Amino acid sequence: MNTPAHLIFAAAAFAKPGAPRRTWAAPAGALAPDLSLYVMSIWALYVQGLDPGHVFGTLYFSDSWQNVFRVDNSFLVWGALLAICWWRGSAVGMVFTASALLHLAFDFPLHHDDGRPHFWPLSDWVFQSPISYWDRGHYGAIIGPLEMAACVLLLIVLFRRFDSLRSRAFIALAATIQILPVFIWVFVFAADGG
Repeated sequence: MNTPAHLIFAAAAFAKPGAPRRTWAAPAGALAPDLSLYVMSIWALYVQGLDPGHVFGTLYFSDSWQNVFRVDNSFLVWGALLAICWWRGSAVGMVFTASALLHLAFDFPLHHDDGRPHFWPLSDWVFQSPISYWDRGHYGAIIGPLEMAACVLLLIVLFRRFDSLRSRAFIALAATIQILPVFIWVFVFAADGG
């Protein structure tokens, strides 16, 4: 799934009016498994000036990048952290780690050839799902719109759940970040004649 969708799903699952720390922990935990990808990509693209094709076609699959992904995309690591938070009685920590686990639970079946080793340190095995959230050769043209529809429904749920102007402004921002790229690509392809 796209990162904004992970944040929306986690907020819908765990965010609660009147509990700001818990509410912020939900999207923060959902972002955590992808954070290293953003940091390394931004560094490679904008600091090192590398070509996007090289970054996402070569570096993404390199041992150095995959070593990072082994840790921050491991069900076992996040499960252990959830157990520690539960043992310590940290409700905010449990929401954070549960949101990260929810992220992984959606990523696992939705990556065909760009999955991650979700069972590190026990195994470096990577599941190659027959479906992908983005790859049109693996049902991305079906999964992508389903993801978008689910996000729209969950954004409506969040909008109804939270009635403060500030909360609704953040929900509107999340909607924009999730939905706007669709309109940009439609405009790009329409302008291109394709």
